[in-house]
Amino acid sequence: MAFNKTVVVRYRGYLEARSLAPGTINLRLGAVRRLAYEAADCGLLSFDLAAGIRRVKGVKNFVVRLGNWLTAEQGQVLWQAPDPNRVKGKRDRALLALLLACGLRRHEAVKLKLADIQQREERWAIVDLVGKGGHVRTVPIPNWVWSVLSEWLTAAGIREGRIFRRVSRTGRIVGPGITAKAVWHVVKQAARAAGISKLAPHDLRRSCARLCQSSGGELEQIQLLLGHVSVQTTERYLGSKQRIRAAVNDRIGIEPQV
Repeated sequence: MAFNKTVVVRYRGYLEARSLAPGTINLRLGAVRRLAYEAADCGLLSFDLAAGIRRVKGVKNFVVRLGNWLTAEQGQVLWQAPDPNRVKGKRDRALLALLLACGLRRHEAVKLKLADIQQREERWAIVDLVGKGGHVRTVPIPNWVWSVLSEWLTAAGIREGRIFRRVSRTGRIVGPGITAKAVWHVVKQAARAAGISKLAPHDLRRSCARLCQSSGGELEQIQLLLGHVSVQTTERYLGSKQRIRAAVNDRIGIEPQV
């Protein structure tokens, strides 16, 4: 079968029939479009066919998924859940504090090095952090987060290299770093201790944006903190279009009178 626009349209229909999410379908179609252009550059496909394949439209996403945002009280309980008297507890506290207050992604946290933290404008900050898509940003570190982080660095004796390391059951530092999967386990364990269900590491980044907004933070500054190219992405993180805690249908005049 020839590789052309009709084949790609059928492939899109096949993906829709499998009830895949619009984002997943569009991601796979993007890979097909890229393959068509690479084939055209190599002379395996005409540029007219490649252009036709590119014109195949993706699937519109009309569904806005409801994220999970922590309140300030939940966030405080969460990062304080690990035992501060154990070396592992100090590490987990520092990791959770960075995820919550600085909005780091999992892979950004595990790759963070001590040399990345420098003083800027008389405060500590993560300088020139390379995030998703190669975008570079500088992340200010609150004083209380730096204090929690310093406790971990002192207890672990870390003076260079990656900040977060594996900790054995005896409290000994093992290896040069941790994995993104380890961050997942830290968040899940702290969430269970705090009584919070269905919490993912990315929910902490989302919660950071909401808490910054609640404390009077400007949308532009929140966008810079998280490293979003588009302000629309930041708005989705804030979930400002629908409020659950103070819902519009709480008091509409038909509720029982107390």
